[in-house]
Order: sequence, then structure tokens, then C-alpha cells
Amino acid sequence: MSYMITSPRLGFRQFLEKDLDLFAEMNNDPDVMKHFPSILTKEESDQLAEKINDHIKERGFGFFAVDHLKSKEFIGFIGMKNVDFEADFVPAVEIGWRLRKEFWNKRLATEGANRCLNFAFNVFELEKIVSFTSLDNSASEKVMQKIGMKKLSEFAHPKLDKSHPLSQHCLYRLTKNEFKSRILES
Repeated sequence: MSYMITSPRLGFRQFLEKDLDLFAEMNNDPDVMKHFPSILTKEESDQLAEKINDHIKERGFGFFAVDHLKSKEFIGFIGMKNVDFEADFVPAVEIGWRLRKEFWNKRLATEGANRCLNFAFNVFELEKIVSFTSLDNSASEKVMQKIGMKKLSEFAHPKLDKSHPLSQHCLYRLTKNEFKSRILES
């Protein structure tokens, strides 16, 4: 398998046909999708994988399909993409992750996000990365904190009705200088 980047336990690549069933299963899991407006159908999931691959082809980065290197098993996605809605912090690149349940609580999202930050700041020379999630998603918020991001604010997600229970989001940011300072300190 040819990976675009790797970390000690993870390989990052474009989505392949063989990933689509597991990806659809993950995107149809109510626990995995608890902090999203709805679960995805197989067709919606396949379209998302295609959209992710298009982003990677166009920009050189995206929400990469991720394999666990030891088992070669597809575990979900981790990566960065351009924010595709209007807000006071846009234009921006966001970092995000979505993993299959059996890979939760193994520090894989943190490991993968740290590797993607390194890629974003050192290869693409981005100046800042943002991340956001619904206020009730404490697990993702903890990953944001573990990778050195700082909470900036809360906002109503513009793609959701203000009355939607997931509308309110927290916004985190990490700059290239903060990332480099963190690396020097460790």
C-alpha cells in the first residue's frame, strides 16, 4: 500500500473502492454520527468519499482515508479540508476526524491529527488550522486540546437551523508558530 503520509501506527491515503462498505457502515452508525445532523445512506457515504478524494486531488490534502498499519485495516478518516461555509473565521482550513467505534479511545485520532498538523504546517506552510464541533462532543474537543489547539469562541453553525440541537459549536485554532513552539518544548 502506498501512503501519502504515515505516523507510527497509521497510514494516510485516498479512499479506495474497498473502503466504501466500511465507510458507509461507519457513517450509518448512530453512535459515530451522534454529533452530526443525521446518519448517511450508502449513496451519501460514497458521494462523501468521492468529494474527499476530489479535495485531495485538487489541494494535496484532505480528510485522508486512514489504515492501521499493523492490521492494514481501514479505521476512518483524519485530515484537513477547506471550510465550505461562510463565517467570521473563514477562509480557513479545518482539521477533523471520524473513526469507526472499535478504534475509539486508543489515541489514534490524536496521533493522526498531530501528524496532519505537521503535514499542514511544514509541507503546505499553512499559517493556522481550525477545528470545530457541536458543544456536546466532549471527545472531539479533548482531541483538539491534546493537539495543542486553543478555544476561540462558540458559534451557530451556518448549515444548521439555529433551533437545531447541534447548532452551537465550539471553535478551536492552532497557528503555525504555536505548533512550532509546542514541538520545541517537547
